[in-house]
Amino acid sequence: MKKIPDSVADYYASAPISHKRTLLEMRTRILEVVPTAKEVIKYGMPTFVVDGVEVAGLMFHKYHIGYYPYSGSILEKYPDICAKYPTTKGALQMPIDQPLLKGEVKKLVKAKLALG
Repeated sequence: MKKIPDSVADYYASAPISHKRTLLEMRTRILEVVPTAKEVIKYGMPTFVVDGVEVAGLMFHKYHIGYYPYSGSILEKYPDICAKYPTTKGALQMPIDQPLLKGEVKKLVKAKLALG
């Protein structure tokens, strides 16, 4: 796995210990789908960018971890995934100790890549 950029590493370091394992597992799963993604901080969260397009973001909250596909229309395409997690218009809210399944991450990231 590639090294976490310093600015992004600072974000993960600031996360509560209870959240870190899931955040880092999600990072791994996203990078398995898009290994060339650049990791930056956008909107205050680690964001994965492919060819200038934001494809996913992660943010820790007190009671959950948010997965942000950077397009509400992506979530609408996967009601089966959304039925498993609380959602907002533009985010999935994972339990602190339960990352999205690898197949779910792949579907969401690939859909965002197709959308551009």
